Amino acid sequence: MNIDELFIKNEELTSNVERKKHLQKIKILKNLYFEGPKTNTEICERFNISSPTSIRLLNQLIDEGWVKKSGRGKSAGGRKPDLYKLEGNSFYVMGIQLERSRLKIAIFDNHNKKVADFKDFFELGSEVGLVDHIYGEANKLIETSGIDIEKLLGIGISMPGLVSSKEGRNFTYFIQEEESESLENILKRKFNKPIFILNDAKSACVAESNFGMATNLENVLVISMDWGIGLGVIIDGKVYQGSSGFAGEFGHIPLIDDGQLCHCGKRGCLETVASGLALTRMAQEGIRAGESTSLNLLSEEDLRNLQPEKIIEAANMGDQFSINILSKIGINLGKGLAILIQLFNPELIILEGKFAKASQFITVPIQQSINTYCMAQLREKTKISLSSLGEDSVLLGSVATVMENIFGKQISLINNN
Repeated sequence: MNIDELFIKNEELTSNVERKKHLQKIKILKNLYFEGPKTNTEICERFNISSPTSIRLLNQLIDEGWVKKSGRGKSAGGRKPDLYKLEGNSFYVMGIQLERSRLKIAIFDNHNKKVADFKDFFELGSEVGLVDHIYGEANKLIETSGIDIEKLLGIGISMPGLVSSKEGRNFTYFIQEEESESLENILKRKFNKPIFILNDAKSACVAESNFGMATNLENVLVISMDWGIGLGVIIDGKVYQGSSGFAGEFGHIPLIDDGQLCHCGKRGCLETVASGLALTRMAQEGIRAGESTSLNLLSEEDLRNLQPEKIIEAANMGDQFSINILSKIGINLGKGLAILIQLFNPELIILEGKFAKASQFITVPIQQSINTYCMAQLREKTKISLSSLGEDSVLLGSVATVMENIFGKQISLINNN
């Protein structure tokens, strides 16, 4: 079976029996993609189908080249059951992550293993020619990866700012480039592939929901700690978007009276005192004021272009100045999290992004601040953890978004006809 035979148009299914069988196959493939290898019994229980029906569908998917047997599952006694998983290299998805000053592109196979990647430094705020730059570098990666372009199902693009996935627009960046046409449509026309754009914090939240600590949990907050501060919200097991898709603009809640001017136009936003921007500003100010720190060895150019990772690295090497400013960031962030805990009553808060590498230097002050500002009955029910997904969490969320939409569209198409 090729890609066109898997994701077919509904009119190509001539009978209800064919539609039902195809729907069951798509659901099985989706389950194996998002949840990994499964036994026949697990598939039967998940989709409420009989064992003979499940075996017949699995054997057909094996014959068509989508599924294979892979080892044995657990058994309470007797013969261990066969495990079924997706056949390798059946399809690919591209994830593109735009940061404030960096572009990351990666191609993942159907087991979510990265097969090719690319990183480049650029200035997001410049905007001029950025879409063409993204398109050019993505095409280069496709060519050098050696994958079959026909097997590339789609492209997920995550970025900071006010992003409406429904409209396919970024209302903070790319304004000039998409004056007459949405960013999503511009990229769809260039790539000739399905394109899905979303806010980077929500992308991290999607990744945690599907592949990380939030899997099978109902009420979780995912805090993205990068140049800015983002929030992803999982309510009743689903990522919450809000009416316009803008839910989670946590970093732009004004918390500091007469505070610094934020790039959003307001003063005293949380981001001005608890973000990568705040961290680098505090470090630069301290170094120029004569503070004792290993960062004094930086050249003037390196100091101007200081990255949060450099400060976190210094803290992990024992630099007290870096530890102290990270602590200030953590205390401010913890105050904001105390408000979120009292609003959402989450079972888990996941911290992800660049700051996760600061480990206890960020988690300890956050917890201390929560202890100070949050009601005991609420904070005691909330666990704070660092993400286990690593640096690719946002890319994985972009990829998962593509697959959720593609599988979901095919399932909806069959169900509605």
